[in-house]
Amino acid sequence: MKPSERAIAALELREPEDIVPTFELEFQLTEELFGKGIHFLTAEDLKCVTQRERERLLSKNAVLMGQVAQTLDYSIIRINWLPNIEDEIFTIKFLKKEFGNEYLIACEASGTYGIPSGENMEAFVYFLHDQREEAHNQARKMRDWAIERSKKIRDAGLDCVTHCTDYCFNAGPFLSPKMFSEFVTPYLQEIVGAQRELGLYVIIHTDGNIMPIIDQLLSARPHALHSLDPMAKVDLKEVKRKYGNKVCLCGNVNCAILHMESPRKVMIDTLRSIKDASPGGGHILCTSNVPFKGMPLENYLSMLYIRQRFARYPIDLPAIEKELQTLKGVDEGKPY
Repeated sequence: MKPSERAIAALELREPEDIVPTFELEFQLTEELFGKGIHFLTAEDLKCVTQRERERLLSKNAVLMGQVAQTLDYSIIRINWLPNIEDEIFTIKFLKKEFGNEYLIACEASGTYGIPSGENMEAFVYFLHDQREEAHNQARKMRDWAIERSKKIRDAGLDCVTHCTDYCFNAGPFLSPKMFSEFVTPYLQEIVGAQRELGLYVIIHTDGNIMPIIDQLLSARPHALHSLDPMAKVDLKEVKRKYGNKVCLCGNVNCAILHMESPRKVMIDTLRSIKDASPGGGHILCTSNVPFKGMPLENYLSMLYIRQRFARYPIDLPAIEKELQTLKGVDEGKPY
């Protein structure tokens, strides 16, 4: 299958014909993978450049996105940070011209209240309580902006949108479920509904413990949830059991393990994720956040190594169990 076809199968809750797809919202280890000085564009790179130079840099940036996808066998290329929608549209068109339908091209298009910054947190709470109607007016403006943005990037050739708005801490959602149902859910439903009508696939990302609001998130009918945060004690197996027939699950290899532990422990956690979510389809294997700067590349590649060996359909659960026991024996100091 083409990488894009794998992603579509998973997003439509089907089993791909070959392997569980993978992608990341962002990949920050380009220097570790390709060499010193190889990185995605920053605001500093685009300061005081001519339009011609800007387009050259944007093209180079898009080529790097493709190189990452090809090297790591991603099925979705999500466009990294760019300063404005014109640059994003240029990049979407470039990627479509360069790769056709080989990959799904994704971009950010969210528009709901999330966790405010620490310095604004108290003011935001008072705002919701004391200026309720104005809070709804602002929510409607964000909704309209997200829908209009979605139309523009869809017309440029986009396939998929992401909603990267954090709603939850490890202990639970910032807004109570009741407040979430008033200030977020109806607008999220309208945004996702409009995006689906545009023919876009929709992936909602939020870290933290989403369980108190997961039913509200799913009421918006996204195609996928990301990242099903294990550090917030979100149980992938239980989410798969309860909601696997409703939504694709993206994740959830533990970033703390990827960052701090050995490659073998990464492999154990990757096998756990495949075992818990891949059977029956509707799973995209990825980290529980992103491969961030400082994460050992060896650990991330260990995750992808396990994918190549054990995430092929039909999923061989006995083989996974056998490998888990072997790897756990190593961690306990027993012979390999």
